[in-house]
Amino acid sequence: MSISKNDLRIVFMGTPEFAVESLKVLVENDYNVVGVVTVADKPAGRGRKIKTSPVKDYAIEQGIKVLQPEKLKAESFISELRELKADLQVIVAFRMLPEIVWNMPRLGSFNLHGSLLPQYRGAAPINWAVINGDKETGVTTFFLQHEIDTGNIIDQKRMPIAPNDNAGSVHDKMMVLGASLVLETVSNICAGTIATKKQDEFIAEGTVLNPAPKIFKEDCKINWNDPIDKIHNKIRGLSPYPAAWTELVDADGEKVGLKIFETEIIEENSTLGKIESDGKSTITISANGGSLKIQSLQLAGKKRMTTKEFLNGFKTLSNFSIKLD
Repeated sequence: MSISKNDLRIVFMGTPEFAVESLKVLVENDYNVVGVVTVADKPAGRGRKIKTSPVKDYAIEQGIKVLQPEKLKAESFISELRELKADLQVIVAFRMLPEIVWNMPRLGSFNLHGSLLPQYRGAAPINWAVINGDKETGVTTFFLQHEIDTGNIIDQKRMPIAPNDNAGSVHDKMMVLGASLVLETVSNICAGTIATKKQDEFIAEGTVLNPAPKIFKEDCKINWNDPIDKIHNKIRGLSPYPAAWTELVDADGEKVGLKIFETEIIEENSTLGKIESDGKSTITISANGGSLKIQSLQLAGKKRMTTKEFLNGFKTLSNFSIKLD
């Protein structure tokens, strides 16, 4: 059974810039978004100024009601949510929802996930796809159920991962692709033409499912004993955030943290972990199977720089070595 745009009451849930694009396409295509649920305002930065989410900022611009619950099971929030009388909830880059929330609308709640489910279930699918050297990824819409990222799939769109892509560039392209899939999914729900499939139907025999757990600081540390392509992909997959890091060690054994954002593999072999530089514009670090030419980096306590900018103020690296693991 079909339903008109005006009659379909949508509540949108999301927080970061990634989610704004999906909300924006719904608004610009005249869908009836009756409310937005996003994270509570919080102090951020050195000045501890109150920061609002990008989704809230856009919703306010559009005159859409905003709910910012501290707790998703709070009776006051549940009551406010019910008053919006949503037929459908659309979730993009938000928190895990309790059943009382996702099961509320008569047409259900669907989520946009940044992978081709059932691959990369979890919090960081974009990062892990690049870290693992995948050449393709995509986006999936699926209806929520009890176990996270396991609901029946509505639709998917595929996209390539280019050799020079990093997590940031994949994020930006996926944000646009994901918004188009959200729009198509809502349109098909309106038209009554969706046909979902269980995720098991997408698993071919022998397929290994890669997880996408939350990334912590220790996950970002570079092990220079790893193969060079693995290190290169790790740097790509963690750039620009949270960023892969290593430690420089001086002659006295003092360590200083170094984030690395961009590298190029060059076929030069030398002593594992050896740092070489012309003192002007080039830094290379030898790894297992070649060397990495460092293109942008950030010393602890400093800002991100190109290698040339870095060497303008840090001329000599001869007294430093790399901590290998």
